[in-house]
Order: sequence, then structure tokens, then C-alpha cells
Amino acid sequence: MKDVHVIGAGLAGSEAAWALAEAGAPVVLHEMRPVQMTPAHKTGLCAELVCSNSFRSDDQTANAVGLLHEEMRRLGSLVMACAEPAQVPAGAALAVDRDMFAAAVTAKLEAHPLIRIAREEVAAPPDDWDSVIIATGPLTSDALAETIRGQTDAAALAFFDAIAPIVHADSIDFSIAWRQSRYDKEGPGGDKAAYVNCPMEKAQYDAFVQALLDAPKAEFRDWEKDTPYFEGCLPIEVMAERGVETLRHGPMKPVGLRDPRTGKRPWAVVQLRQDNTLGTLFNIVGFQTKLKHGAQQEIFRTIPGLESAVFARLGGVHRNTFINAPALLDGALRLKTAPRLRFAGQITGVEGYVESAAMGILAGRFAAAERAGRFLAPPPITTALGALLAHVTGGHLNGGAQTYQPMNVNFGLFPPIDPPAPPVRGKDRARARKAALAARALRDLDAWRSAERA
Repeated sequence: MKDVHVIGAGLAGSEAAWALAEAGAPVVLHEMRPVQMTPAHKTGLCAELVCSNSFRSDDQTANAVGLLHEEMRRLGSLVMACAEPAQVPAGAALAVDRDMFAAAVTAKLEAHPLIRIAREEVAAPPDDWDSVIIATGPLTSDALAETIRGQTDAAALAFFDAIAPIVHADSIDFSIAWRQSRYDKEGPGGDKAAYVNCPMEKAQYDAFVQALLDAPKAEFRDWEKDTPYFEGCLPIEVMAERGVETLRHGPMKPVGLRDPRTGKRPWAVVQLRQDNTLGTLFNIVGFQTKLKHGAQQEIFRTIPGLESAVFARLGGVHRNTFINAPALLDGALRLKTAPRLRFAGQITGVEGYVESAAMGILAGRFAAAERAGRFLAPPPITTALGALLAHVTGGHLNGGAQTYQPMNVNFGLFPPIDPPAPPVRGKDRARARKAALAARALRDLDAWRSAERA
């Protein structure tokens, strides 16, 4: 059997290679790092996490991404398998020690007998590669990006993604900061104190917002200046520009938290989440930024509890690219004008680690079925995987190709439940609806898997 070539060993490419190999198809996984690095990566490891260390909520009945976690587990996800042993406390979220996680993914890929990792840049897939998955993510090399533009006859869309700072835990002042999850919500193992909280009173908050507005920002390159931000990952200073209350209703919202020194809810709270299994590093949640490094250190050290913060990494912003997938891809993630090429991951216009990995799983399974000479129907649109795929390949759920934008998985992408959720009111109704959507999704996914094996 001829090799399938997967370009890019990020989350999507790693999942695609794993799905192919587990289905019996030989794979060459091409990764240019560490031969050629990107502006955001620090290592040559597969599936390196360059932004947050969180895969977000792991609650499959309360959040669509938690449902997606479970669907991926049922399909043998490499990312989910490696995330569990690398898990760090994060309340109801699934967060990992980023180095341990990437090392585990790399080790499994390297050990698989049907996977060969080639450390090289691929500027253009050779003509004799008859099955290719392009999973190069938000930092596709310039040369490959030009090839993609030539194949699609369309300009790539682009937006900025941002990286939050990381601080050393022993530099946090715990006479001010305290550990607590919102509403004391339990995470795995009954943990109720996965986050570190730094309180602000109104005067401190107002001064902090003003400092963000006044601080020097890193300059964009000419070719970046017209690139929009993704609304789900705005730099903190951009949020501050939208109004003095914006941060207090966003990443600095104090709801569900009580300062143990006063017994009261603070005016605003800065939260930090554990970033490694040792508990020595914490990232500042929602503080992605394009502030200059000196300004970051000066301003973030005005946060109560972080006056002596030592930063393991400062924030940054990088350009992100994605294709107009509804116009360019078919239902199996193939390029309509060149079906030997498939796309997977963030380059297709999904947003988020988990969503990118999910597209890698689907691309790998589609390519494996094609190699075996059989047809694989897409997962039902009632599943998280199917709803996300429909967003990417159909666009009918969010306005079509003309208005296509990156999207996280969410229950708004799912068809309404039939029959409707039980007739309860308020939050109970919303919870019942989500639980019903999740139950239907898992039933339909299991039926799809059974049909696939038949």
C-alpha cells in the first residue's frame, strides 16, 4: 500500500497520522521543526501547545467541547489518550503539562510501525503523492502557503491568535492570592481549587485598564495590519479598548469567587491556571496580549499578588491563516479542484486545540477509507464531530462561504433536539437541553461507528 503523506505534526496532523496508521495505512508525517522553526513554537515535538495548556471543559453534558472530548475518545483519539496522564488541576477543564503531553504524543507516533516522521519542510506536495493531508495549522510556511493559494485560486483569509503569559508559582504572593475554582466547582479527583485568584478593588481595576490603554504595543508588519482578530481570543488590550467594564465581564469577572481575607466578592479577579504537572508554572487566563514585553512586566506586576511575578514566558501575538473551506472543500475535507489534497485542523477554519485535533481524526479516517477502497459517510450532524464538519464543509449553519469565520464547537451548531427538551424553566431548561443534545450525539456516534465497522 502506498504511503499517505501528512504535512504538519501539530494536533491535527498527529491525529490524522495516528488514525491512518491505526487503520492499517502507512504514513509519512512531515514536520519542518526543528529544522525550520516558527515564530511561536519552541521545540520540535509533535503536538506542541503554543497558546493555552487547556483543552477547555471536559463536561460532556454542559459544554459542546466536553462532548467533543468524549466523541474523540470513542474514536481512539491520540490527543485525548496522551492528555489524561499529563493532566494538571484545572477545575472542570482538561488542562495538561504541555511538555509532558507533547513528549507523549511524539513518543507514540515515533513508536508506531506504520508511521515515519520526516523532519523537513514541504513547500509543495510532489505530483506522485496521490493522498496528502495538509495540517500545517495557523503558522503554515510561506512557501506552502503560496502553493495553497495557487491550488485554490483564492487568497487565504487570516486573523491573529494570541499567547498569554506564564509565571513561576513561587513568585505569586499567596498572602493576597488564593486558590479557588468559580462556585467551588469540582474538577477531576474532587479538586475545587484549581485556579489561583488575584483580587482587585475598583480603583485598582480602573488604573489597570487605563495602563493597558496607555501602554506601548508591538508594531504589526505591513502585511499584517489589515488582519482581524478572532473574537474568541482577543488580546487583553483590545478588550480594554471596548469599554472599561469589558474585562470585568470577561476574563476578569469575579462571579463565583470570594476573597477569603474579606469574605466578599472582589470588584474584579485575575485568574491563573496551572500549566505543568509540577505546579511550578501558572498561565494568566485570558491575558493574551500584544503589549511590548517591558510594558507587560510593568503592568502585570501591578496585579495584587503578582507584584514580584517572575515570568517564564511573556505574551505574544502571531498571524493565523485559514482557507475558505465551505467554498473549497468537499464533505470529506478534499480540495474540490485537487482531490488528492485534504485539509485538516485550524487551517480549515476551526478554532481551538480540540476542534483542530477532531478535524485531523476525520481527515485521517476519510483518507484511510479511501486507501482501502471503501466509502466512509461523514458522522451525523447531530454529533459534535458532524456539526463541526458541517460548519467547515457546508457553511450553511453560519451564513455560508461569503461570511465564513473560525468557529469553536458549540451547541448552536447542532440541529434542535426532537422531541424538545423537557419543559423546565431558566438554567434548568438549558442544562436539560444540553444533556439531551449530548445523549443524542453519543447514541448517533455509536451507531455511525457500528455502520463504519460493518
